[in-house]
Amino acid sequence: MDRKLKNTVILITLLLLIIISGSVFTFVLQKDDIDSRKKRLNDLNLNAYNTNELMDQLNTLKLRAIELDSILALRKFNIPVNLHQSEFYNFINKVSFEFSPKSWVNIEYKDLILSKHYKYYTYRLSGTAYYNDIYKIIYAIEQSKELKKVLACSFDNFVNVDKEGIPHYFATYTISCAVYHSDNDRYASSVSKENRLTPNPLYDIFYPLIRNEIPANVDDLLDVQSAELLALIPEGAFIADSRGTTHLLWEGDKVYLGYLTEIDYDENVVHFVLNKGGIIEKLTLTLDKKEKMIN
Repeated sequence: MDRKLKNTVILITLLLLIIISGSVFTFVLQKDDIDSRKKRLNDLNLNAYNTNELMDQLNTLKLRAIELDSILALRKFNIPVNLHQSEFYNFINKVSFEFSPKSWVNIEYKDLILSKHYKYYTYRLSGTAYYNDIYKIIYAIEQSKELKKVLACSFDNFVNVDKEGIPHYFATYTISCAVYHSDNDRYASSVSKENRLTPNPLYDIFYPLIRNEIPANVDDLLDVQSAELLALIPEGAFIADSRGTTHLLWEGDKVYLGYLTEIDYDENVVHFVLNKGGIIEKLTLTLDKKEKMIN
């Protein structure tokens, strides 16, 4: 066999060995890896989506999320997510900003209570305030958009007399309340608008119906209890006080402890209503007979 033919046979033999070795490695040794990758590729191909279809699904889900968020926003109460303790202090400070200067509130943090789906802080409010200021706190807690609840409260009357001798009727109070929050947003809306937290005023149940003291005449109004009716004119009346000073009054005008309610020209009298420490008294001044003859 010549040299050229011999080299050709050797090369063909080496090529066959390489092909056989590669086939054994690929189809025998790597068979399991190849099958697993083919299976995974088939799975990926089955779950593959068109980009436009994915965008349509995304837009649909966004609209659904907005709809659910609006439903939550329309609810009267929501439970916020991961509420910080200081938020309640800010809430009470905002509510009490419009209080009378003589009303005050103290805030004390008590505990954190854990529940299955939510948790809540407990606080203790105490202080001295006018009745309607206390009512504002309770109303704001109960009506707040972020869920809060009054757990217990107690009141007691308190009277403070200032330097001028004028009594002020307060109430000392203690209020225990809970402030709810959660670790997730299933109860909360991304946009929250606070409810109306300003209540209509109530009658002060701690203000006595009958009082011992009579307020001083600090505005120097006409004291009709020692006054005299001098003359009547259309829609008005001339009245002199105990010092001889003449006042011209009309129906509805304010006097010391009350108001002029009616001028009766037919009977030549004027009528007043006075409030003497909670006791309502009607007083009438009559024109003197001599004055009546002159008229």
